[in-house]
This record gives sequence, C-alpha cells and structure tokens, in this order.
Amino acid sequence: MTERSNRWLVSIVMGLALLAFLGISIAPLLSGLFPSNQAAPVASSPTPGASASPAVKKEELELQAKGYEAVLQREPENPTALRGLLETQLTLGNVQGAIAPLEKLAKLNPNETYYAVLLAQAKQQTGDREGAAQTYRTILTTKPGEIMALQGLVGLLVEQNRPEAAVSLLQDTLKTATQANQVQPGAVDVTSVQVLLGGVYATGKRYDEAIAIYDEAAKTSKQDFRPVYGKAAVLKEQGKLDEAKPLFAKAAELAPAKFKDQINQQATGAPAAPGGVAPAPGVPPVPTVKPTIAPVPSSK
Repeated sequence: MTERSNRWLVSIVMGLALLAFLGISIAPLLSGLFPSNQAAPVASSPTPGASASPAVKKEELELQAKGYEAVLQREPENPTALRGLLETQLTLGNVQGAIAPLEKLAKLNPNETYYAVLLAQAKQQTGDREGAAQTYRTILTTKPGEIMALQGLVGLLVEQNRPEAAVSLLQDTLKTATQANQVQPGAVDVTSVQVLLGGVYATGKRYDEAIAIYDEAAKTSKQDFRPVYGKAAVLKEQGKLDEAKPLFAKAAELAPAKFKDQINQQATGAPAAPGGVAPAPGVPPVPTVKPTIAPVPSSK
C-alpha cells in the first residue's frame, strides 16, 4: 500500500470517528468525505497540471477508473486497484460505482469494519435502505459493540420513523455489554452507547430519559465531555439556560482543545440543529435528514 493510500484510509477512519457519537445524523458519509465538486487525492501518481479545468480533471479521473477496472478484470482481488477504483469513484461523486469495490474490499477485509460501514452508507445513499440495514446488522452480528455500525443502523431506524427499534437495539447492546466485555475486553464502549442512546431520546423529545442516561454515563466516565455536553444541549433545548451554562463550561473544560470554542459557542446561544438539540462541535447538522441531532466526535 502506498503512503498516499495509507493517508487516504486514515482519513476515512477519522471521518467515521467524527460521526460516531451523540446523535442520529446519518448524512451519507461518502459524499461528506469526497464531495462531487472537490477532487480528492487518488492512489496513483499526482495528476500533472494543477490548473486543469474541472472537465479535464473529470476526464482524467474517468481514465484512471478505467485503468483500475482493467487491472481488476485480470486480478479481481487486487487490493491496490480496488482501493484506487473506490477512491476515484468517490472523487467523481459516483457512489453507485463505489459499491462494487466496497463489497469486494469488505469481503477481503472482514476485520476492517470501516469498509463495511462505508458500504452500508453507499447503499443507503443510493436508496437501498434494506441493503444498508442488512450490512450494518452483519457487522453487529460478530461485533455487537461496533459503534460505527450501531450509529449507522440507529440513524437509519430513526430516519424510518422507528425510534423504538433504535432504543431497543441500544438497550440490548447495553444489557449484553458486561458479558461481551468479559469475553473480549473493550468489545463494547458502554459510554459511547449510552451517549448514542441519549441522542435517540433527545431526538424524540424524551428529555427526562435523555438526561438520565447522560447522568449515568457521566458518573462512570467522569473525564468524558460527551455526556456532559449532551445534557447541556438537552437543557438548553428545554429553555433551562441557567442549568445548561455550567454544564457547557464543564464540557468545554473536559473536551479536547479543538472542540472547546464550538462548545462555548453553543453555550452563548448558537441556533439549534434541525432535530432540536444544539449541533455538536466538529460536525455541522445536516438538514436533509430528519429527525437529526448532529453527533459529537470521539472524546479522544
């Protein structure tokens, strides 16, 4: 794998991590990582002529895609060609064209769940909700605590107006977490699941239940800013600004430096996200998917 490909894969993992926690924002990840109007680096050598027009760049990318496809006709499981084709299709904004290499990469790399999560996102974006849900559930069958798959499936259920199914999924995950973590330490990040559950409750305006689960998470993870931020956002949505402000301040104190300013902005009256609760630091709300709460990034 080339150094450029390594950087690209890291960027995917980082992008997924940004989506993983307080909420139900299920904006298609693929278009977020590689917008159709922005040429991302591809796995092959840099394209000469930085000043080339968009049409020229598109033509060059299409030629690169054909080159990768030609390689794959000879070597269907060539990992470099699969990754190159995937990245090129994403750069072109061709999500449908990304599905085939994603399916192959997910099959070839069963332990690297980000390929399967990207596949689910691609299916969802192209309208195959059933296929997306099945892909998420396949991940969770072997890795019930995989937070990216949980967040994706929960978001899909909420989008389908099935919040009770989302709540049940997360509650079942929490019920089996102790046993799962005894078998494999760290298999289920309980705090992350609790924070995600709080986001579901908040989306449905079940504020008391949201606050209760955030309080529970905060008791066991005292240095984690996410449950504190979640509770503050819920209180703000309820108009309880005097109660929310010290919690925003505490969340800002606990949070990594890159999120502090954004948390402080929420404390001073930034508008709420489409789903009600104030948008999380680092990831803007996406109004095209409702109901939604913008997710809070990982605490690390």
